[in-house]
Amino acid sequence: MRIAITTLGCKVNQFESAALSDMFESMGHRLVRFNETADIYIVNTCTVTGKTDFQSRQLVRRANRANPNAAIIVTGCYAQASPEHFLKMDGVRLVTGNAEKERLPELIGRLDIKTGKEILVGDIQKAGSISRLAPSSFHGRTRAFIRIQDGCDACCSYCVVPSVRGKSRSLPLEEVGAQLGKFAAAGHLEAVLSGVHLGMYGKDLTPALAFPDLLRFLEGRSPVRRIRLSSIEPQEISPEAIDLLAGSRAICPHLHIPLQSGDDGILAAMNRAYDSGLYFELARRLFGAIPDLALGTDIIAGFPGETEGNFRNTVELVETVPFSYLHVFPYSDRPGTAASAMQGKVPADVINRRAAVLREIGVRKRRSFAEKFTGKRLCVLIEGRRDRETGFFRGFSENYIPVLVRDASPGHVNHIMTVLAESSSCGKIISRLEPVPEAGASKRN
Repeated sequence: MRIAITTLGCKVNQFESAALSDMFESMGHRLVRFNETADIYIVNTCTVTGKTDFQSRQLVRRANRANPNAAIIVTGCYAQASPEHFLKMDGVRLVTGNAEKERLPELIGRLDIKTGKEILVGDIQKAGSISRLAPSSFHGRTRAFIRIQDGCDACCSYCVVPSVRGKSRSLPLEEVGAQLGKFAAAGHLEAVLSGVHLGMYGKDLTPALAFPDLLRFLEGRSPVRRIRLSSIEPQEISPEAIDLLAGSRAICPHLHIPLQSGDDGILAAMNRAYDSGLYFELARRLFGAIPDLALGTDIIAGFPGETEGNFRNTVELVETVPFSYLHVFPYSDRPGTAASAMQGKVPADVINRRAAVLREIGVRKRRSFAEKFTGKRLCVLIEGRRDRETGFFRGFSENYIPVLVRDASPGHVNHIMTVLAESSSCGKIISRLEPVPEAGASKRN
């Protein structure tokens, strides 16, 4: 059959969709693009905001328009939270939760494409171990994702993730190494370690491990040249972890550490496990140890009860910390969360104004960070896609700056090259190749 898969949301979802694609192809099915005619469309959903809920429903409608005779399968976090929202939509034949996602290749074999309608969504809180669903490679991509952790034990007042992903579960270190080995064998030079709550990695294993144990393992045994970490909470980065990151030759100098708010009262209402002082001190330590670090963050604008004074505290902290980029989210009310029942909801126009202010700061910081590296040498993993405006091949430096390489050719794709940064524009570096054929192992320039 012709099967099309589309994915919303985090790198964990992307990892799981890639694994499903592998399984379908091994069974003899043909993978097609989501905008092509397919026999089965799979929508891997996200429910972190109201916007992603809306996008998930739109994708289901788009699939039904593309082929009204096709069977549509909905899975992922929105399906886990509200399966009944999808079953009444035209074309939807099956809705599965996150724990049932890995059974999709088997379930498709008995699917009634014409008239069947079924919900298979179990209690995700009963999931006792992490799914072994995994791809052998990420076709057409230089960078691979590996899910080493799933679930979340935190209770942030605005977040539905623990209810749709379950408790924290970790992939044993030996299996992390084996998965990275497969990616290396497939030609991937970089892998992104992903999880729903990455800093909780190993707490559930026997014997229990801590985040520094993971870092030490990666430094000594990773077969992939470059390792990039996905989002990690500020209170989970210990002095030991900072030392390991600073001395690493495998882990990229790039961290994404959510802030969410720079006001202590709002952080307490969010049920975050830190205050603004801890975050600021962490940033100071990190930049003292890793001067060229790229530090990204998430910020929520307009959380219930956020006053202009609270917002000014956030702006002041964001201006003070040398972030390289910001991900700004207007507050999205999630039914069933503690924040949903809070008083003092901020009007939509105020939320949007505050989000716009933060985004403007983010644009300025992204440009400033790239400008710092003009005239310096960078190690860049060249990707297969070209920049639309210039036609130059593009890639990312180890500290996550988009780099355009004016003299790169198709033969440089999926190679880590040393380039000289000549100029910067809108947060991107324009560069040329150094005469050396390929970068060495060191990432500190």
